[in-house]
Amino acid sequence: MFSHAPMIPFVVLITCPLAVAPGVAGACGGPREAREATLASIQAFIHTKKMTVLTFAGYSGAQYQEPEAMLEHATRVLDGQDPKKTLVNIGATALGIGVIYEIAKQKGFTTMGIVSKLVRDEHVPLSRCVDYVFYVPDSTWGGLVPGARQLSPTSAALVAASASFVAIGGGDVTRDEMLAARAAGKPVTFIPADMNHEIAREKAQKRGEPEPTDFRGSAHLALAPGT
Repeated sequence: MFSHAPMIPFVVLITCPLAVAPGVAGACGGPREAREATLASIQAFIHTKKMTVLTFAGYSGAQYQEPEAMLEHATRVLDGQDPKKTLVNIGATALGIGVIYEIAKQKGFTTMGIVSKLVRDEHVPLSRCVDYVFYVPDSTWGGLVPGARQLSPTSAALVAASASFVAIGGGDVTRDEMLAARAAGKPVTFIPADMNHEIAREKAQKRGEPEPTDFRGSAHLALAPGT
């Protein structure tokens, strides 16, 4: 799921199931608050916290071929932030990039997630380590609106509410959001990472598609250095 800018407070969002240090789960009791929200109400929440938001983006259901490496990258990023000034924002769920929520809580960060209300409507499990969840009215899961050049309501809110971004691999939604963030002049750091190879092969087989040979994700083609 950044180009580093001057140090400022932010929020970080995350998702993914991985092994973390003992005791982390004890600090995670599920969301303190989960509610439907507009960009204005999300921005008001951030303003009351007097913090800035750092967003992590990347693979969710596609997961990671090397989850430990993903966590190491995320840990280095978090070690450079101040938990008193930064909100960590991810995708509210526990898969893939979402596992970063656990690391963030271990380090004392307040966590949040900005997601489509489809997550609530379709009963997608939330991470036990996300503190605040904001469901944006949206008929899509994010990214560009089909057939248009504008972001969906969820992705538009995420980009507008966040101060900086770190993408570790990622697919179409990550690509669209990070390109929009760059276009808005916000710092974006992209770290290449493969999606889980076995999951990718299984998905292709179920769809009757050829077996994939490139597991870097569509975000890589648009965001990797030199592209």
